Amino acid sequence: MNLDWSSIDTVLLDMDGTLLDLHFDNYFWMTYLPKVYAKHYQKDLEETKTYLLQLMKNAEGSMDWYCVDFWTKKLGLDIISLKKEVDHLINLRPAVSHFLDAVHASNKEVYLITNAHHDVLELKLEKTKISHYFDGLFSSHQYGHIKERQDFWKMLIKDLPFDPKRTLFIDDSEAVLDSAAKYGIGHILSIGTPDSKQVRRAVSKYQMLHDFSDIIDGIIEKK
Repeated sequence: MNLDWSSIDTVLLDMDGTLLDLHFDNYFWMTYLPKVYAKHYQKDLEETKTYLLQLMKNAEGSMDWYCVDFWTKKLGLDIISLKKEVDHLINLRPAVSHFLDAVHASNKEVYLITNAHHDVLELKLEKTKISHYFDGLFSSHQYGHIKERQDFWKMLIKDLPFDPKRTLFIDDSEAVLDSAAKYGIGHILSIGTPDSKQVRRAVSKYQMLHDFSDIIDGIIEKK
């Protein structure tokens, strides 16, 4: 992995699919929620899957896609409570703890930036116990703009002054990475296997990270 840590001051990390295994989210939305919805409303399961998939496609690329309040109102189900029913599936991706230990011990500043709703963020941080690694936590919901939009980055830098050229950003979404690159983030990595139950991605326009242990070398510069 070609990464020059001496040219990096700030590390920005996505949560779902980057630090955390995306299997939890995929299972919840594609398998668990359709079963609950079909049972609750006495609907056919396959018809329910088709219906929910269309709703998701309609919301994709918007704040609604990530908003627990939106889906709770739209579906008439307590989404965060349902997520808690399967929260045993919330897990860190391989070597994430080792990587976060190394970053935390370095002279780098590290921040979590996510599109996740604050209730989901709270749930996942409680399950994984990783909040102490970060110098700050930022959700797109506090800005009203998702990371795919340039407005997110323009508002983030007002709260978190950083030099984009000396910043490393890691995310599993190609659209988000495109937005970061457009904003001028100097070091960008994509994720090869966001969901541990799915096959590795074949291609990305960005350097692809499969295991966080691959970028630990050279990171530690004691404060």
